[in-house]
Amino acid sequence: MIGRKSIEEVVGGYDGEDVKVGVLASHSALDVAEGAVAEGFRTVLYCQKGREKTYAEYFKARRDGEGNLVRGVVDEARVYGKFREMVSEKEQERMKEDNVLFIPNRSFTSYIDLKTIEDDFRVPMVGSRNMLRSEERGEQQDYYWLLEKAGLPFPEKIDNPEAIDDLCIVKLHHKQKRLERGFFTCKSQEEYEEKSAQLIKDGVITADALEHARIERYIIGPVFNLDFFYNPLEDELPKIELLGVDWRFESSLDGHVRLPAAQQMELVGTKQEIPEMTVCGHNSATLRESLLENAFDLAEKFVEASKEHYKPGIIGAFCLQTCVDKDLNYYIYDVAPRIGGGTNVHVAVGHPYGNALWRKEMSTGRRTAQLIREAVEQDRVNEIVT
Repeated sequence: MIGRKSIEEVVGGYDGEDVKVGVLASHSALDVAEGAVAEGFRTVLYCQKGREKTYAEYFKARRDGEGNLVRGVVDEARVYGKFREMVSEKEQERMKEDNVLFIPNRSFTSYIDLKTIEDDFRVPMVGSRNMLRSEERGEQQDYYWLLEKAGLPFPEKIDNPEAIDDLCIVKLHHKQKRLERGFFTCKSQEEYEEKSAQLIKDGVITADALEHARIERYIIGPVFNLDFFYNPLEDELPKIELLGVDWRFESSLDGHVRLPAAQQMELVGTKQEIPEMTVCGHNSATLRESLLENAFDLAEKFVEASKEHYKPGIIGAFCLQTCVDKDLNYYIYDVAPRIGGGTNVHVAVGHPYGNALWRKEMSTGRRTAQLIREAVEQDRVNEIVT
């Protein structure tokens, strides 16, 4: 793992008057870029050829003669044959020369090897570099390990298919869509074997991935992704902020539940019988106010555990993805130790709670840029980077 001190040395050579915000062009990049320009920063987005037009053309920034933004959010789009080329030594030097502070998102850790990020990517990162690996289920210290250390609730793990005695969800990667889910539900060992065999036959999952899958007891209830922010620079008021809440649209699951029951039954025995859970969009949500206190309690415990086990702990945006059961208990089923994928739903208009807290449109992207602005002005950038 790259030592924090070496990153602080890089930041020490930056021109605070000319800091740029950089992000891999996917996932939540538009949220990051829009928030950055709203706070007066120039943006650099790192794109892959074949999927660059969204950033390099349609959201390209136009500025007037005085540098004021007229349209768009992407000042510069750098296009590579493959995303991994952006971390070459040459490109890293270019980032440092441009005073880039880099914002990690899930696409960054999916397309760039984690060992490279941890050991070789010597560009200052706003966030917690050493926590990114915790998203990989099956790692020795993954987010389940951290949740257990923190004493936080998460769905019960089922050790093997023979122990399935109630509705469960099986978590594993999709075979063809490398970065997507091959999840499925089942309520017995027999159903587990039938569905997994069909999904293997259909090319959705592999036998090897199934062998290493995680089986969890299914929590029946709505999904709330809690978009939090931790500000290490705050000295007077609470450092934890709840900016907003989002929930997912999943294909083809959402298509299934929109069908009348009779038509759902007609899918039995067809290739569309078992829905897939590929995230394809998000929407905004709020919580009943009596649930907010417990949400903050989850965040407090998570932050404290991160400080103890992943020094210096979480920095900036993080997301606790939860389900709420019939008794209004939270269960954390996933953790994002960086900006969440659902924050794009609040681009330019902000999160409900973030807006209320900051008295202006406050998206996660803008809150991240505001943190950078505060750090630059207070000469404390070294406290927000790893």
